Amino acid sequence: MRKLTYYVAATIDGFIATDAGSVDFFPVGGDHGPAIIAQYPETLPTKVRQVLGVDKPCQNFDTVLMGRKTHDFGVRTGTSSPYAHLRQFVVSTTLPENPAPDVELISEDPIARVRELKREKGLGIWLCGGGELAQSLMPEIDQVFLKLYPIVLGHGRPLFGTGSRLPEPSKFRVITSRVFEDGVAFLKYARVR
Repeated sequence: MRKLTYYVAATIDGFIATDAGSVDFFPVGGDHGPAIIAQYPETLPTKVRQVLGVDKPCQNFDTVLMGRKTHDFGVRTGTSSPYAHLRQFVVSTTLPENPAPDVELISEDPIARVRELKREKGLGIWLCGGGELAQSLMPEIDQVFLKLYPIVLGHGRPLFGTGSRLPEPSKFRVITSRVFEDGVAFLKYARVR
């Protein structure tokens, strides 16, 4: 069965974006970028892959899930299909239709749809964001891959949203960790079942 992995960047105080959705505070460069890109090339937006000349096949994920706000970030940068090299889904109850021909809308019961996707053959499923979607999909998240930046933002969009509380704590264990010279820590967690 395929795994759902929440692969995301966060500050050390647990935010993935500003209140307005900006991620400009995450520094570009340093030694963590090339190392992570080499291991997870499919997590670069298609336009960025083209600019950087990244032409590697998908190694870990062939499917991406995004919440409406995460998808809107791509729209603001000029694309309604940010990960055209992957099978793309947007989870939203407010979008009236698929936002692009190659982006499928999930408007009802995202947990049921994720369970269907997990039963399909293929590589892993990447939960790209955002925090509210991660919170709603928590029962199905198998792994959390966290790029932890040495930044305190103070406020913004939390790693796991601000909505209703989970019925019980979800436990994870560290499976690998690496701290780069630029201060970014890359932590991989697996759910304890």
